[in-house]
Amino acid sequence: MSTHPQDEVQDHSLTDPESFWAEQASHLSWHKKPTKTLTRVKKSLRSGVKHDHWEWFQGGEISTCFNCVDRHVLAGNGDQTAIIWDSPVTKTKQKYTYKQLLDEVEVFAGVLRDEGVKKGDVVLVYMPMIPAALIGILAVSRLGAIHAVVFGGFAPASLAQRIEASKPVAILTASCGIDGAKPPTSYKPFITEAIGISSHKPSKTIIWQRDELRWDNVDKPNGYRNWQRLVHSGRARGLKVECVPVKSSDGVYIIYTSGTTGLPKGVLREAGGHAVGLHLSISYLFGIHGPGDVMFCASDIGWVVGHSYILYAPLLAGAATVLFEGKPVGTPDAGTFWRILEEYKVNTLFTAPTALRAIRRDDPENKLFKERGERGGLRSLQALFLAGERSEPSIVTMYQDLLEKYGKQGAKVIDNWWSSESGSPISGIALVPHAGKDRYTTERGVESLAIKPGSAGKAMPGFDVRVVDDSGKEVEKGNMGNIVMGMPLAPTGFRTLWEDEERFYKGYLKRFDGKWIDTGDAGMIDTDGYIHVMSRSDDIINVAAHRFSTGSIEQAISSHPQIAECCVVGIPDSLKGHLPFAFITLSTPSHPISAIPSPTLFAEVQKLVRTQIGAIASLGGMIQGKGMIPKTRSGKTLRRVLRELVENAVHGEFEKEVQVPATVEDAAVVGVAKEKIEEYFREKGGEIHRATEGRAML
Repeated sequence: MSTHPQDEVQDHSLTDPESFWAEQASHLSWHKKPTKTLTRVKKSLRSGVKHDHWEWFQGGEISTCFNCVDRHVLAGNGDQTAIIWDSPVTKTKQKYTYKQLLDEVEVFAGVLRDEGVKKGDVVLVYMPMIPAALIGILAVSRLGAIHAVVFGGFAPASLAQRIEASKPVAILTASCGIDGAKPPTSYKPFITEAIGISSHKPSKTIIWQRDELRWDNVDKPNGYRNWQRLVHSGRARGLKVECVPVKSSDGVYIIYTSGTTGLPKGVLREAGGHAVGLHLSISYLFGIHGPGDVMFCASDIGWVVGHSYILYAPLLAGAATVLFEGKPVGTPDAGTFWRILEEYKVNTLFTAPTALRAIRRDDPENKLFKERGERGGLRSLQALFLAGERSEPSIVTMYQDLLEKYGKQGAKVIDNWWSSESGSPISGIALVPHAGKDRYTTERGVESLAIKPGSAGKAMPGFDVRVVDDSGKEVEKGNMGNIVMGMPLAPTGFRTLWEDEERFYKGYLKRFDGKWIDTGDAGMIDTDGYIHVMSRSDDIINVAAHRFSTGSIEQAISSHPQIAECCVVGIPDSLKGHLPFAFITLSTPSHPISAIPSPTLFAEVQKLVRTQIGAIASLGGMIQGKGMIPKTRSGKTLRRVLRELVENAVHGEFEKEVQVPATVEDAAVVGVAKEKIEEYFREKGGEIHRATEGRAML
């Protein structure tokens, strides 16, 4: 039986990474070609610890901006569309060609240079989803500087932490952000307060003025500047800047992981590996090859998904990218994504399962999808990619059925798994597997690997994924354990944290004595090599000495046709230690008010859990409600918050505060959850749930 091309590509990338990645690097423009593709080294830390390490593309010099913009113009593709800005919240649509983008970036890079930004400096970016954000980031790259990404709308304390950690010479921001159907939010108090409480003071803050809400009285003596005025002046003076190359190992950006305590962890992305890895992935995995192709990544540039697949990867390929300022629902309705697919003839959509759940909740019969599909408006769509959290099989299956009927022939729903640390997908199903052998293969010469709903596909090139027990020993295929990766990581993967080598070791290598990089995820690899990411390692529920992942139980619950969304956490139990406890949102247009589901619904869900997992995993209880499952802005469910609320309720401490991370999308949701939990426990739960022991009252 012949090996599938995706398996061949993977095998090549792991058995001979030097030749594999040298070939991929040859497809980009280098100011100085690398002298060596992969260098394996030993790293010594101040603490005396030594561990295996690596470096990609040693001796090379590259400009990410040149590869994203200039080279496409020089290749004669300057009139091709680069950016499609679609902003339903401002009722604005705008397109930039590569030639127009180059002009904007050249001028603004000159502005930044005049304002004191130079090679190696850090510039913090705190921006909404507007074209100026992409132009600003590319201009920073053009100067050989590093940008630090912070989601626009982060609270001042969190922003100040990131200012102190990255020590930027300048901040790029805007006068306001617009979150869905809500009124514009002024960024002025966020920025000024953050700078006020930070020990590090950036010398310049450059503000893009938005008509929806302006930043009044720009404080010029204290380094605040009007973006548009600076550009107008620079253009009048003929200000333009050429690309400044940096070493392969130099940083291109810092992105902070959403830790809930302590200082944020700054993941450093390196210029050479970042460009090479993304350039491969956009063609191989996502099926976007160049001019004429359109990518719609419905994330935010404040998150790694948006950074990689709104900004960098589509532009590295010379394709068009959709920059969307809106929400999957409410701007104006649950058909917004489908309008964009039809209007711009999108080839690949990349979003989070949470967005599809919101759409399903508002349009449970998929009328808005079918409406456009039936007139042939979705025939350009070759794939729907999902990431950010685990995709339950029911949502994969539902959209697979829709794509088979209304999408491009052979269209697929593909779950993929990755992290801020990896920079690109660790696993998935390659749309064009031959692109891993020959970059210029743009058609599917062979059918992609089969989809397994509930799985995140197979490992991507360069990622050596294993499953180990708590001692670091590999477990047999099909068994649950800790998901880890061997070294080196693929070129997009991080090699350190910003100015904190010790923390990199302690956070990712120490647990398994430097042998594996710990992903923090738990799951299994099945006998066919498909990766199943079931939960975070700390989301394992121990029921009477049996370990269950929250993801597997959620998968069973979400197979119920009436349930649009669910979340499972562990609730303390005096007999079994913990029991699974579910939060559910129904897909009915008018949601029941009571927090307590009907006995019929609870019995049906319980039957699904018992049938699909086993009686030992039976739910200890279930709460229903709309808008009560808190998420991060990148779509991850905040199970820890719900778990703490439930544990407090078990001990009768309904008013006890829980720590909500700065990354929460809507803090009000936590309040709704609190109310629902209290209602459940006062009416029913107090008699059922008993903790193993009372809490010490301090």
